Parts: sequence; structure tokens; C-alpha cells
Amino acid sequence: MKRIPRGTLQEQTFYEQIGGEPTFRRLVHRFYEGVAEDPLLRPMYPEEDLGPAEDRLALFLMQYWGGPTTYSDNRGHPRLRMRHAPFTVDRAAHDAWLRHMRTALEELELSPEHEEQFWHYLTYAAATLINTDDDA
Repeated sequence: MKRIPRGTLQEQTFYEQIGGEPTFRRLVHRFYEGVAEDPLLRPMYPEEDLGPAEDRLALFLMQYWGGPTTYSDNRGHPRLRMRHAPFTVDRAAHDAWLRHMRTALEELELSPEHEEQFWHYLTYAAATLINTDDDA
């Protein structure tokens, strides 16, 4: 039986397959460039500098996709719904978040398969964070 060397595509995490930390940092940086100019989303980031939020999201996404566990090592369990509870996340916020994430994701120029997998997760995650009815 032929043994497959370690580090081959079959054994790589999604994180490794799409380029590791530099790819995730580029994605999140581009995303926050959009957030910084967005009148709906920007108020959800009370810190004057978006840098800490950018770092947290990059670390979270890297960990989720098989990269280092730095996010949990520093912050514990992600508890995404709890961490977003203080903010009004309605359909409009959901749509704005996804719009900026879509732009950032497209600029990475991933393979269609990787982009689809990533986008599927992002749309799922964004939907789970809605905590306010549009009619409220």
C-alpha cells in the first residue's frame, strides 16, 4: 500500500488549502474597510479603531477553518450569539454584513469550490446572528 506523504491536499485543512493566515487577514481587512464606511454597521463597533475587531474576526475564522486556536486560547469559546447580543442585528444589518463580506471574498479569487464553501458558511453564520425582528 502506497503511503500518502503528510501535507498533501487530502490532509490539508481548508485554512491551509486557501493560503493560511495571509488569506484570512486579507479577507478580514477588506471586509472592515467596507464596515468603516457603512453607516449601519460602523456604530456596532464601539472601539475607535477597528483593528481589535479585525484581529478577533481573523483569528476566529482562521480557527474555524482549521488554523491555529489562538482565538479560543485568548477569548475562550466563541459564543457568537452571546457576543453579538448587545447589538441590534436585524435583516438590514445581516444584508450589509454579507455585502461587505461578499466583496472581500470575491477579491480573494479563491477557486470556485473554496469560495462556495466559504460563502455557504458566512451566509449560515450571518443568519444565526439575527436577533431582532424587522417588525420590532
